[in-house]
Amino acid sequence: MSNKIFTAGNNEPRTRSDCFVSLELKNEGGINIEVQSIVGSLFGDSIEKLCREELKFFDIDNANVKIEDTGALDFVLAARIEACIKQAVDTDKEFLLDIIEENKYQTKKDIFRFSRLYLPGNSPKMMLNAGVHKPNGVILDLEDSVAPSKKEEARFIVRNALRSVDFYGAERMVRINQLPKGLEDIKYVVPHFVNLFLIPKCETAEQIRLVEEEIKNQRKKFGFDYPIFLMPIIESAFGIENAYKIAKASENIVAMAIGLEDFTADIGVKRTKEGKESLYARTRLVNACKAVGIQPIDSVFSDVADEEGLRANVKESKALGFEGIGCIHPRQITPIHECFAPDSHEIEKAKKIITAFKDAEEKGLGVISIGSKMIDLPVVKRAEKTVESAQKLGLLSKDWLTEKK
Repeated sequence: MSNKIFTAGNNEPRTRSDCFVSLELKNEGGINIEVQSIVGSLFGDSIEKLCREELKFFDIDNANVKIEDTGALDFVLAARIEACIKQAVDTDKEFLLDIIEENKYQTKKDIFRFSRLYLPGNSPKMMLNAGVHKPNGVILDLEDSVAPSKKEEARFIVRNALRSVDFYGAERMVRINQLPKGLEDIKYVVPHFVNLFLIPKCETAEQIRLVEEEIKNQRKKFGFDYPIFLMPIIESAFGIENAYKIAKASENIVAMAIGLEDFTADIGVKRTKEGKESLYARTRLVNACKAVGIQPIDSVFSDVADEEGLRANVKESKALGFEGIGCIHPRQITPIHECFAPDSHEIEKAKKIITAFKDAEEKGLGVISIGSKMIDLPVVKRAEKTVESAQKLGLLSKDWLTEKK
C-alpha cells in the first residue's frame, strides 16, 4: 500500500475553531492516532473517539492519523477527517452527524431578504455565531471565497454546517460553483435542509433548468419533499440581456441578484461608489424581477468600515426598486435592515392613502383624492405594500385601520 499522506483542513497561524488532519493508510499495524489540541486536556479523548468511529465507518483498519486541533467542533473534525478519507478511498458512503432539530425549518417565497451574509465555505469559525447577528439569510459559499484546491473540502464543511450549526432562523443559502461544477455541489448538500441555492454567473434559462433537474434527481434519490428556492446571480452583459428569461425560468426562483464586481469587469469598466457604470444593468434586472414578481437583490457593498456609504448605497438601491443587498460583515446587517425598512414618513403617507381609498369605496366614489391630489390605483397598491412591510416588521399594528376609526 502507498505511503502517500492525505491532508485536509487549515493549519495557518492564528486559525481558530478548525483543525488540520493528515492520513496515511497502511497494510498492517492497526489504527494510530496522534492528537495535538489546544483543548486536549478536556476533549482529546473525545476527538480520538470520533476519529476511530469515522475510520471504522469507512472500513479502515490500518492507518496513521494526525490531528492538529485549534478548537474545532465535532462537525468540523468529522468533515476534515472525511475529506482525507475520500481522497484515499473510493466510496459513496457519508459520515453524517445527527441533524439538530433547530435546522429543520423551511422558508417561504415572500419572506424578507434585506440582508444575506456571506460565509466562506471552508472557514467554519465564521459560521458558528453568524445567526446571532440576525441576518435574513446566511450564504454558505462554495464559489469565489474558496480556493480552488479547497473546494472539495468545503463541501463537507458546508454539508455538516447545514446539519449542525444553529443559524437562528436565518434562511440557509448555499452558493454553488459556476455550472457545470455547481451540479456536483448540489449532490453534496441538497438533502440536508438547504433552503435556497444561489446560482452564480447565470446567463441563460437553460442553466436554471439544469439545476432544477439535478434537484429533482436528488429528491427521487433521498425522498425529501421540502421546498428549495433559487436565486440566480447575474454577473455579465449577456446575463443582463437575458434577465427576464432567467427570472421566469422556474416557479422556484424567489429572487435574482446582480454581482457588480464581475459585471463591471465583463464590460471593461471600473466599479465606482456612484455606480453610474452599472445603472442600466441594475435597473434592467429590477424591471425583469418586478415583471415576474420576484425580489431584486443588489450587489454587496465592499467597504466594511464605511457605514455612511453603506446607508447611502442601500437607500439608492431601495429607490431603484431593490429589496435586498449582500453583506460581507455582520456589522453591515443592522444598517441594511434599517434602510430597507419603511421609515415613519413612508408609513404615515401610506396610511393616509389607504384610508382615503377605503373612505372613497365606502362612499361609492370613483375618484380617490387626498386634498387636491388625485390618487390612482398603482399608488394605492404601493401604499398597501408599504403597510404590509411595516406590519411584518412590527412597525405598525395589524389592526391600525380599525384602531384609527
